Amino acid sequence: MRKKNFQFKESNCIIYFNDSFSHLEKITDKSNTILLIDKTVSKKYAKLFKDWKIILCEGGDANKNQTAVNSIITQLIKMGANRQTFLIGIGGGVVTDFTGFIAGIYMRGIRFGFVPTTLLAMVDAALGGKNGINSGLYKNMIGLTSQPSFILYDKNFLTSLPKKEWVNGFAEIIKHACIRDRHLFKYLEKNSLDVFRKNPVKLDRLIVRNVNLKMKIVLEDPLEKNIRKLLNFGHTLGHAIENKNKLPHGHAISIGMVAAARLSCNILNFGETERIILLLKKYGLPVRKKLDAEKVFAMMQSDKKTLGNTIDYILLKKIGQAEIRNVPMPQLLTELQKLSNAVHP
Repeated sequence: MRKKNFQFKESNCIIYFNDSFSHLEKITDKSNTILLIDKTVSKKYAKLFKDWKIILCEGGDANKNQTAVNSIITQLIKMGANRQTFLIGIGGGVVTDFTGFIAGIYMRGIRFGFVPTTLLAMVDAALGGKNGINSGLYKNMIGLTSQPSFILYDKNFLTSLPKKEWVNGFAEIIKHACIRDRHLFKYLEKNSLDVFRKNPVKLDRLIVRNVNLKMKIVLEDPLEKNIRKLLNFGHTLGHAIENKNKLPHGHAISIGMVAAARLSCNILNFGETERIILLLKKYGLPVRKKLDAEKVFAMMQSDKKTLGNTIDYILLKKIGQAEIRNVPMPQLLTELQKLSNAVHP
């Protein structure tokens, strides 16, 4: 077990790498802790949670809504949760979003932590303090920014993870490489998903590398005023098609990254789009999706990154070097119309 402390202006987050769930009892007082657990995780690892107070919730982005939040809060009240209660989310990105969001609003704020159980949550969703729920088709439209007290990584949870969920997680890993780490991109090219699944040492190093990369950006810009926006690479289009097309998050982001790379080619003369496409394919991610440019554009107009008649779009100058480009909405529509043909099957 290794731990690393990330000090924010008003809070502190300790990350326990390569740890065990059993260590949780030493981090928090079990008598005043409630675990919010994904139902699927609870079924697979029921023995781990038998002596804890628990609330179960449904995973899946379609369930990340106000109705589910209200249900969880009602259960917290019935269990006598107070301002000293520690709420710990155990599951994937939906559970970490629920946990951080509910902890931020329950009694005006209680402590919380995460035990992420999917690769996607380990390298992205659990990190950075952005906690939100959806409003209809609109992703994370309701939320807040609040850092967890700790994140505990137990890779044993990944042993039962279906391959499709590993693929989902690698979309965010590839995103990190595209925006900030060219050497990581090359490293991913030399390896494969199966290599990381079978080699615990390589997997641990990969997780640590991605955690450090993202947390360095978040520490510099916790409220997403500037550089943190780079983490949205592939997400502007990805979020617009994720719920509407019922795509897994990583799949939608993969398609969004290809579109952003093509936009980068048109706007910044980026010349490595095919290399990104090849890497995404290598890790089992989709790179094409039939798009209705006008409908996608309409959803983008409600994106949180829109500023009047422009939108902050993350483009690439080269692999490992991203920039924030304020794109006029009419230009974006024109580019989307071009892309609608380029990304057709």
